[in-house]
Amino acid sequence: MILSMTGYGKASAEFQGKKITAEVKSLNSKALDLSTRIAPLYREKEMEVRAMVTQSLERGKVEFNLWIEQLEQADACPINADVAAAYYRQMQEISKKYGIPEPDDYWHTIIRMPEVLSRNEALQELSDEEWQVAQGVVQQAIDQLVAFRRQEGEALQRKFEEKLDNIAALLASIEPFEKLRVEKIRQRITDGLASIPDVEYDKNRLEQEMIYYIEKLDINEEKQRLANHLQYFRRTMDEGHGQGKKLGFIAQEMGREINTTGSKSNQAEMQNIVVKMKDELEQIKEQVLNVM
Repeated sequence: MILSMTGYGKASAEFQGKKITAEVKSLNSKALDLSTRIAPLYREKEMEVRAMVTQSLERGKVEFNLWIEQLEQADACPINADVAAAYYRQMQEISKKYGIPEPDDYWHTIIRMPEVLSRNEALQELSDEEWQVAQGVVQQAIDQLVAFRRQEGEALQRKFEEKLDNIAALLASIEPFEKLRVEKIRQRITDGLASIPDVEYDKNRLEQEMIYYIEKLDINEEKQRLANHLQYFRRTMDEGHGQGKKLGFIAQEMGREINTTGSKSNQAEMQNIVVKMKDELEQIKEQVLNVM
């Protein structure tokens, strides 16, 4: 079963009057692109957190956040008056300089600014007990994201199966037109020669040339290779996660066979079928970018 690179996970736990929360989300990316925002108290553990995320998520553009909130019943976090006053002065100066209206409630903005409430965290020491709780929260958030990826991956696989079935059905629908096309080509050449008065030609040589011409337009090899690619795509999906790049390569090969089929199709009905196959394949290519 394939996994999607898109996912979201969030977990929280309480420890000695504070709420520890971890949040992680991911989007598609060619490799692992990890950015973290970690509360000052836990920054000494950043490399450990990165290792946990990297080991479980492998690929994707990942944003990870770990923060602390003081609970209402806990002791109030001291306000750093000097920092708050500095923010207040800067906001007034910027408002006057650039003509920006001053906010109605300065406190609502200032209290959320960095270091106004959290500077005291730098004076705290991280205990083993607290880190054990925080580590569990991190792992829960990661596990939720992996479960989300698995659920999205199942939906993607169902979508791929539908598109592969559509391409296979379209490929089979080409055959009647292909046989009719050969007869039409043969008849057109014969009628053309017959319309020229007093022309003599070697019928054996003509037959050889028609066979050569028809063989150049033959698409049996392309059809067989495309059918093989469809099967290979299905088998690769069943191999498990980590196959996204491989599925992308297979989709490219499918596109080559469809394009070659289109270039050899000199009949409107066949070309219409090729266009429909291209449309189905484009939808596969768009979604395969989200596969792990």
